[in-house]
Amino acid sequence: MAVSHLPLPLHLETTETFFNSTSFFIKPTSLLPTVLSSASTRDPKPRNIPLSSKFARPSVKVKSKPEESEASLEASTFTEFKQLLLPVIDRNPYLSEGTKQAAATTTALAKKYGAEITVIVIDEKEKESLTEHDTQLASIRWHLSEGGYQEFKLLERLGEGNKPTAILGEVADEMNMDLVVMSMEAVHSKHIDANLLVEFIPCPVLLLPL
Repeated sequence: MAVSHLPLPLHLETTETFFNSTSFFIKPTSLLPTVLSSASTRDPKPRNIPLSSKFARPSVKVKSKPEESEASLEASTFTEFKQLLLPVIDRNPYLSEGTKQAAATTTALAKKYGAEITVIVIDEKEKESLTEHDTQLASIRWHLSEGGYQEFKLLERLGEGNKPTAILGEVADEMNMDLVVMSMEAVHSKHIDANLLVEFIPCPVLLLPL
């Protein structure tokens, strides 16, 4: 009787675990038994030959130590705002809807992160030519106090020409701001150039939809 053995392949099974480690398991699978072939017809019934003990190895588990991703480090940076900058660029003495929205968002973020608020009023005209400038400042104080902030820093950059984006970048850099909060209204009204924001602002900018 001639005996031929088929090779017993090993199946590699990979199991990924999305927790603290990634594990790989290598184990033998349930395969076809060894096949017997015979030139004689006297013993037509095939017989199973038990697997050798060398194929009954225990599962091997390999653990890899996870590395802290850069994305998680950057995400933690965006949750530690301590200095918030609120630009006021429109000339509405009672503030535009976009500026009101930005003021409310700024006070909410300041409460959440325990941050300080700095308001910067930017206008290309001189203060003397802004007849309702004092009314606008009173409106700013009122809206911030509605959000629970009676104390905040106030900066005025008046009469420096039509370059509010460059002024924002300069102030944000000098005062180490963590976040600038403003409405898309400033972009749509052409007060702010969205392309220049990327060039001049050194910190994240939160643009609120209308």
